[in-house]
Amino acid sequence: MKKYPTLIKFNDTDNNTIPQYYDYAVGIDKVKDVLTEKFGNNYNLYDIDDGIDEVDDTLEQLLLRKEIDIEILASVYDAVGTSTIKYNDTKQYSVRPSLVNNIFHFPNYEVVIVKLPIYQSHMEYVREFIFAKNDACVLAFLNYMIEKQREYMLDGINVLTDTEDGLEKTREKITYQVRRDDILLEDHVKTDIFRSIDEFFHENGTFFQEYNIPYKRGILLYGSPGNGKTTLVKSIAGSVPAPVVYWQITEYTSSYSIKEVFATLTKMAPMILIIEDIDSMPEEARSVFLNTLDGATSKEGIFLIGTTNYPEKIDPALINRAGRFDRAYEIKQPDDALRSKYLHKKGMTKFLSEEMLTQLTKQTKGLSIAQLNELYMSVALQWHYENQVDVDKIVKDLQENHRRTMKQEWDTEEYAGRMGFSSLVKLD
Repeated sequence: MKKYPTLIKFNDTDNNTIPQYYDYAVGIDKVKDVLTEKFGNNYNLYDIDDGIDEVDDTLEQLLLRKEIDIEILASVYDAVGTSTIKYNDTKQYSVRPSLVNNIFHFPNYEVVIVKLPIYQSHMEYVREFIFAKNDACVLAFLNYMIEKQREYMLDGINVLTDTEDGLEKTREKITYQVRRDDILLEDHVKTDIFRSIDEFFHENGTFFQEYNIPYKRGILLYGSPGNGKTTLVKSIAGSVPAPVVYWQITEYTSSYSIKEVFATLTKMAPMILIIEDIDSMPEEARSVFLNTLDGATSKEGIFLIGTTNYPEKIDPALINRAGRFDRAYEIKQPDDALRSKYLHKKGMTKFLSEEMLTQLTKQTKGLSIAQLNELYMSVALQWHYENQVDVDKIVKDLQENHRRTMKQEWDTEEYAGRMGFSSLVKLD
C-alpha cells in the first residue's frame, strides 16, 4: 500500500487547536508507541468502513478456547477495566480479558486489534482499530476470523434479536435433538422440505450449479399454533452441516437492523436463516425487507425459513415472487392417522388398550400436536398418582380449553383473577 504524506500530525496539535482530534487521537498515539517499541515503525493503521462484527464475536471465542496465539501487549487506560466477568451456560462465573481497552496482538498474522474507549464532552463510545504490517496480513486475518466464526456458529443456534439498543447476538445450545423420524407431517410435504434442504447444503449446492438455478431458496411454513412448525424448524437446525441463525423480529426491527442482519449472513453463507412469526414484521420495515430479498447477492447461499400462524396477514408480494419465498407449506391439524401415530409414539399404550386408544384417536379430532402432548402428560400424571385414568374427562377438559382459547372466552368466574387473564375482554 502506497504511503501518502500526512497534513496534520498528532504531535503538532494540542487540545486548544483541534480539541476533537486531540481527544480522539491520544489513545491511538499511545498504541503506536507500543507497536513501534516492540516491532519497529512498520504497522499501518486501517480504518473500518462497514464494521467487522465477526472480529468481535470470534475474538471472544478465541480467548475462551485458546485455539490461536493471542498476546495482550498492554492496556490503554488504567481507569478502564481490563477483565470482564461472564456468567456462562454452565451456571458459573468466569473472568476473561475484556475486548475493550486491551491491545491484542496476533503474531501469526502480524495484526493488532484494539477497541478503544473514546471520551468527548458530549458522549462516550467505543471504536475498533486494526493495525497490520501490510494489506495481505490484514486480509488473511479477516478471512481467518470469518472462517472461525462460521465454525463456531455450527455449535448451536445463533439468535439475533432486534432491541431498542440495537441487534443483540446470543448462541443457544441444542439441548435436545429432534430427529427427522419424529416429525409428523404428510409424507409428500416432509419429503419436499428435507429434500430441498439436503440438496442446498450438499457440496455447497452443486445441484443448483448443475441445473443453473440461483443459489438461494425460501420456504414459508404456515398453520394454526401447536402443530409442529417450531419442532420442524428445530429438526432442520440440528440436522444440517451449516450455521443456523434465528432472527427474532420485534417492534424495534428497522431498515438498519435488516441491512445489518443480511450483511452478517452473506459472510457466513451457505447457511439457514429462520424467521418465526414473520407476519409481525413492522409495517415501516417491510419494503426494505422485500427489497433486500430481491437483491442480486443479499440472499446468495441463504436458505430462508419463515413461519406464521396467520397466513392471511402475509403480504402476497412476499410469496408470489421468485427469490423471496419459493414455496409455502401448510402444517395442518393432524388427521386420524397422524394422531394415532403420535399417541403410539408417545407410549399411550402403557395406560390404555389398543381398543381404547383407537377410540381416543377419534375423540381427539381437532386437537393439535401440542394438545396431544398435554393429553399424554395429563394421563401419565393421573396414572402415576391414582393408578387409573379418566381419559374421557381429560379429553373433555382439553377440548373445552381449546374452544375457549379460540373464542377468547376467559371472563367467567372460573377464570377471573388468574395471572395474565384478568384484563382480557370477551370477544364476539
